Amino acid sequence: MKRQRSVGRSLALLAVLGLGGSLATAPAPAAAEEPRPPQVEWGRCPDDVAAEAAPTELQCATVPVPLDYADPEGEQIDLTISRLAAADPEKRRGVLMLNPGGPGGSGLALSALLVAQGLPSSVTDRYDLIGMDTRGIGHSSPVGCGFTADSPYYANIPPYAVDDAAVTAQAKLSEQVAEQCASNDPDGRLRHLTTANTARDLDRIRAALGEEKTSYLGYSYGTALGAAYASMFPERADRIVLDSNIGDTHLDRDGMRRYALGMEQTFPDFAEWAARRHDSYGLGRTPAEVRRSYFAIAAKLDETPVAGLDGGMFRLLTFGYLFKETRYATLAQTWQTVREGDASAVRRLTAGRDGAADGAEPSPADNSLTVFLAVTCNDVEWPEDVDTYRRGVAEDRERYPLYGAAAANITPCAFWSHAPAEPPVKIDPEGPRNVLLLQNRRDVPTPHRGGELLREKFGDRARLVSVDDSGHGVYVLGKNSCALNTTTRYLVEGEMPAKDRSCPAD
Repeated sequence: MKRQRSVGRSLALLAVLGLGGSLATAPAPAAAEEPRPPQVEWGRCPDDVAAEAAPTELQCATVPVPLDYADPEGEQIDLTISRLAAADPEKRRGVLMLNPGGPGGSGLALSALLVAQGLPSSVTDRYDLIGMDTRGIGHSSPVGCGFTADSPYYANIPPYAVDDAAVTAQAKLSEQVAEQCASNDPDGRLRHLTTANTARDLDRIRAALGEEKTSYLGYSYGTALGAAYASMFPERADRIVLDSNIGDTHLDRDGMRRYALGMEQTFPDFAEWAARRHDSYGLGRTPAEVRRSYFAIAAKLDETPVAGLDGGMFRLLTFGYLFKETRYATLAQTWQTVREGDASAVRRLTAGRDGAADGAEPSPADNSLTVFLAVTCNDVEWPEDVDTYRRGVAEDRERYPLYGAAAANITPCAFWSHAPAEPPVKIDPEGPRNVLLLQNRRDVPTPHRGGELLREKFGDRARLVSVDDSGHGVYVLGKNSCALNTTTRYLVEGEMPAKDRSCPAD
């Protein structure tokens, strides 16, 4: 059982790289008069951030922001931000804020990752790259529900429900998790983790940096945050790039159910890849045979787990390794090993991927799991009736057989201890044409439909670049030259496509 949970935690971390009271009656206005910004004092980054960013040398600082924007002079929390200064001061045009997604992903070293992946020097010459741990994450006043290494809650995607009884069991666990989060939050800090508040934090950071406007590059859930900022502060949003879009300013039940759509659309790429390598992995000579292998392995593991790996975990593992083609070989190797039923080989293959301790020690994923839950549950109302999820699971098991019965399953948001303090941010189609949307046509957690939805909501403010590629992440993280060039021209020259664009495969 401990090994099973270890594998699950590892995959949950893969998926991060991205869902009453006084504030309900008096939410802070987005365009209120700016407070006097604090002085930013740059210095050495925390050791773990410096090590992750190496050899790139980043500077870090803290910026105080209100815990509760309805009480702006009340308790303040510190947010940690990082800076990779523009390489050519004469060409510098401002700051480019970065977000890796989640919610629950640390972004302090994201600039270094993008540089290592080939971020063009024309961008790094012109922008200070500003990374951050958003409120509640990492070095920014972190929160936790107290999840331990042996906790049965190890992923923010519910497990695949093979039948109604599995939904009922997951409902009981979800209720326990919601209660655990509430009991570990005596000061009520979790309720202030919302996308709207994080967008307000971005504007506080902008002001603290002395900038009239900020540009922004966000991936996955970072698109929801960027869409919220561009809607709440349109006059302060400069060049906005939203990459791998979830479809709105928040992750709701429909958005999570689209995970299953994304898996159906992306799986054929892996099936074709594996079929061409049948002589090596033996998973099927045709994509149809590979698909049948998936269902056969999952069903077998539903009945008899191997080394703690059950059918639900196998499906989650497959979901996670479809994020990038570079993971296909590991996925095929895992399928092959599991199908052969070699328990010791399965243990060797899955050992050490997350480095988590066993037993009742704190889980290294506690912080990221908690922030995902808090933001996702606080942003929007979720259905509370278990039967609603039971019906959804039955529908999506048929509609999206690969993963529908997982993505539609019940989460702790159904039992969250308080209702959202304010409505989710509504996308504002009025404003400058400055939102560039990037979307692969085949993407597991953020299928192409998410880009289409955001394009519809932003109207003429946005342009959508659709890329004939597979995987999660387009700009720099992907390999498409058309998308890379289009985005770089926009960030560097401000050249927005005149109309939506379709980028062919390289």
